[in-house]
Formats: sequence, C-alpha cells, structure tokens
Amino acid sequence: MRGYRVLKRSGCLDKIAVVKQALTERSLGLAKQHFSSVVMGEGVGSGEIIARQYLLARLGGLNLNRALLLSMGSEGGLVVFPLPREWREVLMRHGFKVAHLRSALLWQLYVCALLLYGVLKIGRIAYAGIVAGKHAEAKLKTYAYFADLVPGNLPRTTDGLQSHDVISWYLQWPGRKSKVDSVRHGVADSSPLAVGSVSVLPQGGPLPALSGWKEVFRFVLWGLRATVISAIDCLRGRWWHALLLNQAALTAQARIVSAASLAREYLFHNSSWIYRPLWTYEAERRGSAITFYFYSTNCETFKRSEGYPPMAYGWKAMNWPRYLVWDDYQVDFVRRAVGQAAAIAVVGPIWFQSSANALPVIGKKAIAVFDVTPFRSSAYQSMALSSEYYVPRTSLSFLSDVRKCAEDFGYTLMYKRKRKIGRSAHPKYRYLSDALLTFEDVIVVDADISAYRVIEGSAIVISMPFTSTALVARELGKPSCYYDPCFDLQADDRAAHGIPIIQGADSLKIWIGSQSAR
Repeated sequence: MRGYRVLKRSGCLDKIAVVKQALTERSLGLAKQHFSSVVMGEGVGSGEIIARQYLLARLGGLNLNRALLLSMGSEGGLVVFPLPREWREVLMRHGFKVAHLRSALLWQLYVCALLLYGVLKIGRIAYAGIVAGKHAEAKLKTYAYFADLVPGNLPRTTDGLQSHDVISWYLQWPGRKSKVDSVRHGVADSSPLAVGSVSVLPQGGPLPALSGWKEVFRFVLWGLRATVISAIDCLRGRWWHALLLNQAALTAQARIVSAASLAREYLFHNSSWIYRPLWTYEAERRGSAITFYFYSTNCETFKRSEGYPPMAYGWKAMNWPRYLVWDDYQVDFVRRAVGQAAAIAVVGPIWFQSSANALPVIGKKAIAVFDVTPFRSSAYQSMALSSEYYVPRTSLSFLSDVRKCAEDFGYTLMYKRKRKIGRSAHPKYRYLSDALLTFEDVIVVDADISAYRVIEGSAIVISMPFTSTALVARELGKPSCYYDPCFDLQADDRAAHGIPIIQGADSLKIWIGSQSAR
C-alpha cells in the first residue's frame, strides 16, 4: 500500500500496467529449434508464445504486482521475484531495481518445482488410466467440453424457469457443433443434468482417461523420455521444457487416446484469456474445435483525455483459433489484440452464470441498476490498475444519484450486485448497500439471480461503465445507459459499445425523464 501511494503521488499509477504490457509483447528469445517435439508435441512450432503465455498466467498476476509495489514502498527497494533473465531486464528498463541474484535463485527453484510437478502429473495420468480400465472410452458419447466452469454456470430449472447459463446458451445457439449428444464440464461433485435431449455431465478433466495397458504403456514411455529431456535441458539452462512438463503430459494424453474419445469442441472463457493450453494444439490436429468465448464485454482500459492507453496485459499474447464475441465493437477489440487474421464470429450476448430463481414481486415500474463492487483498499491497490474508477467515491455517488432519481420519478429500484465478494468489499460500500435495504422503493436482488430476469422485469436499465448488462438491455429492447457520476470518463469511449454515457446527476435526471415520457 505504501508503494501504491508512491505511484499515486508521482502521477505514475500506470507504471506497473506499462511494464506488464511490455512483458506481454516482449519475446523470450526462444528459437523454434530449441524446443523438443517429444515434449511439446503439436505445439512445438509455437513454443515461444506458449511459454510466454504460461509465464504471464502463472507469474504475471497479483503476486508480481505485489512484488513491484513492495519495491516502490521503500527507498532503494529491490524487486525480489522468480523471473527469467529476459523479464528482469524489462523491469530494469522501466526503472525498477532488481535483486538479480535472489530473483535468479527463486526462478531456478520455481522451475525445479514445476519439473517435479510435471513428473507427478505424468504419474497421476498413468495411474488414472490403469484405474479406468481398457473400456473407459466406450462410455463416452459425442460431446462438447466447457473448461473452467463453476456450479453457477450449470443449467438449473426452478418453477419451470430455465437459467441463463452458458451451457443453455450454447445448446440454443445455431452455430454450435452439430451431433453433440452431451455437454461435459469439470465442476466436481455436480449431478448429471439434462437440457432437452442433451445430457450435461461432469468429467474429471478436459481429456478422457487413458484406455487399456497399451495406451498406458505408450504414455509411460513418453513420460520417461520427456522427463529426461526436461531434466537435462534444465541443467543446460534451457528451462522451458521443465516449466511446461506438466502441460506436456496432458498433450501426450491428448495424442495417445483415441480421436473419437476427444470432444468435438472445447470451449474456454475470457476469465482465462492469456494461456491457450498446450494440449489444445494436439486436440485441434485430431479434429476437435478450440473456441474462446467472451461472456463479458468489460475488457478495455478507459479512454483518457489524451487518448487511448495501451491494451491491458495479456490480451496481445492470445492466439486462440476462434473467438465468439458479442458485437462489432468486440470484433475490433480482438483484431487490435491479435491481428486482422483472427477468426471471429459475432453471436450476440452470451449467457454465463445465473440461477433460475424468480424475481421478487414488484408492485410498479422499475429501474434495474447494475454496479461494480469496489474492493477493500488493500485488495484494490494490489491490482495496480492504471486509473482509479471502481472505488467507493464512484460507487457511492452512482448508487445515491440513481436512487434519488428513481424516487423523483416514482420508480422502484431493482439493485443487483455484480457478484458476492463478502468481506472483500470496501466497508463504505457495504454500509451503503445495506442501507438501501431500509428504503421501501428499493429491492436488492440476490446476486445469483440472472441479470436477464432483472432486465426483463424492468422499464429502464442503468449500468456502471462498462458492465455488459447495458448491452443485454439493448438486446432485450430496454432503454439503457451507462452512468458516470463523477465525470471521470470520456463520453465517446469505444468501450461503451455505442451505449450512451450519461455524466452527472442533472443529466441522469433528464435522461430518465426522457425515457419515462415515451
């Protein structure tokens, strides 16, 4: 927190964001011939970008932020963090002092730990194949697999109402893979479900278990070769095979199991946007479609008075084969990130997470309000964002102004939090949101209830910039705007996707009045 205050006083809040963007685009200098096809499989031709993505995902997040902030928090402070030499040089070029010896030692320990984890992963996959038996693949039907889901992403029905979850969206989407008999996911301890005639089932991982002793034997032989290569290369200073050995084990699994047992389509969402798993290159070669979909549109950095800042870290390192986006604004975002050759399909709003619970009873017309919960100062500052917007000052003004306008025009306020974060929310925000419960004209909607249901039951929708609910409202034909209470944003920001940005309480009152008069 001291480091954050130093950055803020110096007017350089974007310093860490700039560094991480440089790490995103800075090649690690690993030539194609330095990668082993035995270890990397079909991904051998993309070895450098795979290694960079993996490092960004594993080391480039909050822990790196904290290490950089710690170094800024004391005079002469040094960055101590496990980073390869190429990345330590980037930090030095951006004005950070690095403890090279300690950071290099931590880096070596980190690589060795991942080497051991890779060996353990090989053992686990082999053991799972032995336990599964030789007829494991006979149980599999033609299926699609959704990665990284949570229980709230699964279909559920209450009183005949179907939830707006991503699997239900996929099964009604005309562009999905045909002849899919089931959808599978990795949500542990979930029960089998059905959406129409399609079964929805949990699966231990994205790949089926090895089937029979022949496959297990081939995999173990590969594991011995890959481990030896990775260990020898590690001693030679070639750390990338040891780093990726656990991912390479999944790649070998995808190569050895029968092609018929793989999913027709693997789908990944934008919470894990940086790293495309190494095994997906092998699955794609064997006929599986690899699809990356956006369940949200709040991905861009805010425009400033001097223009648009660089894209947030990680986006420019993506290399997914296909992207599903909401609209042409998001097409432009993806092309700016990865180039004009990207394969992109515009599919409209993509449902993601919700319950099927019904809305509370509303006696009169309502304004649906969607904000962004501000985190506690310690958590927020560790994110090292380049600008301060999702902070109590903005959130409190947003809720207070909207509630007052709703009262003036005789609306009920339906207020839905973005998600439940409990004690991680800022205390000032928790106090105000609890106070809203005391007003008769305010209904606080459970965060798990579908935003679609809230919007369908409303007359007007007001969202904090730039949450995706504003676009959902437009899709459903509801008057929709973004409200910026403190005049912090640029009114022509492309991140708004064409939704009007209303600034200040007076303008908000005029806008609500104009919608009410229709």
